Parts: sequence; C-alpha cells; structure tokens
Amino acid sequence: MELMWVWRVLRRWWWLVLIPTVIAGVFAGRELLSSRSVGGGFSTTLRYSAAQVLQAIPGRDGDFQDVWLASELTVNALTDWVRSSSFREEIQQALGDGVGVDVGQLGVVADNKRSVGLLTLSYPDADGLAQINSAAVVVLQTRAQAYFPQLGGEPAQVTILDTPVVTPAPPPITNRIAPLIRVALALLAGVGLAFLAEYLDPTVQRREQVEALGVPVVGTLPKR
Repeated sequence: MELMWVWRVLRRWWWLVLIPTVIAGVFAGRELLSSRSVGGGFSTTLRYSAAQVLQAIPGRDGDFQDVWLASELTVNALTDWVRSSSFREEIQQALGDGVGVDVGQLGVVADNKRSVGLLTLSYPDADGLAQINSAAVVVLQTRAQAYFPQLGGEPAQVTILDTPVVTPAPPPITNRIAPLIRVALALLAGVGLAFLAEYLDPTVQRREQVEALGVPVVGTLPKR
C-alpha cells in the first residue's frame, strides 16, 4: 500500500521531479563536454639508476655483489628523499627566482624496484613541469650528499634510463563523477519536492483520503 502511495505521488508530481533533474543534467553535460572537466594537469616519469662513488669509501673491500647491493640501497635512500620537503626546496633553488613555477603545486610519487628508481612528477602546467623535471634531475645528481652522510661528501652517481615525456594526466576521479553526483542529488531534490507538494496540497482525490478524515463514503465515480 505504501509503495502504491509513493507511485501515485510520483505519477502526479512527475514534472516537479523532472525540472531539477533536467537542469542539473544540462549543466553536467556541458561540464563533461568541456575541456576543463577532464583537465588533470600533466605528469612525467623518471626512471633512473644510482650508485655510490666507491672511491668515497676508504678501505673498501668487496665484490661485484657488494656493488649491486650498494646501488640498491642508494636507490632506496633516494626514493625516500624525493618524497620529502627538502627535495622540493632543492628543486625550487635549482629553478631559481623569476621562473614562475610554484613547487607547492608539485605532486611527487616515488617507488623503486631493486636498483631502478621511479619518480613520477605532476604539475598543472606542461612548461612548468618540464622545468621542474630538469631541475629534479640536477638535484638528484648533485645534492644527495647533503642529506646522506654515508655518501662520503660525494654526489650519488645517478643515471636517467630513458627520456622523460610530459603527458596530460588523467583527471581526478572526483572530477569525473561529480557531474553524475549532482544529477543524482537533483533527482533526490525533485522527489522531495514532489512529496512536499503532495503534503501541502489540500485537494482530496482518493477514497482513502476521505475515510482518513472520518467521513463515510457513500459512493465513488469510476474513471473513464
């Protein structure tokens, strides 16, 4: 019975449900078709290998396995370092003043697989990201010794394995589903308006409404 009542309310006030849903749908469609709704900035990925300058270790004695292990530990250290605020500060200093790049908007994701490091940088502007990418390479190759005493005061030997390419980043998931969420909220708002209109409407249209008022029903006229 309650479901039938809901159905009757929605069937009677369907246009109230439709109005906010259509309006939200129009704006959502325009947003989905516009370039701004899919803009997720730009990203680039650096793959690099790294090792410690062996001459910086006095009295070193070991084999090639020792060298590869040292390389893996060096990459591990760099992976942790590039996530820190000091790495961003070094990039800002390497860029210099007046370049118009805000490192505060820089996104950094780092990982490594044994002796190969992976550094992904993201930024809203492609030209700015290209400058940041070049500065990041310089910082990796020249500034690690300031943060890792075990390097013996010598910069880490960092080699970029492939040419980084700046590409458009995929839009955030919130950007993609936000228009659909707004349409769903508009639909719920329309349903709420329909029930509000039914509650405020003083018109008596059905037999059960008359009986609810305590008035006996003598007869009804069927619909055509």
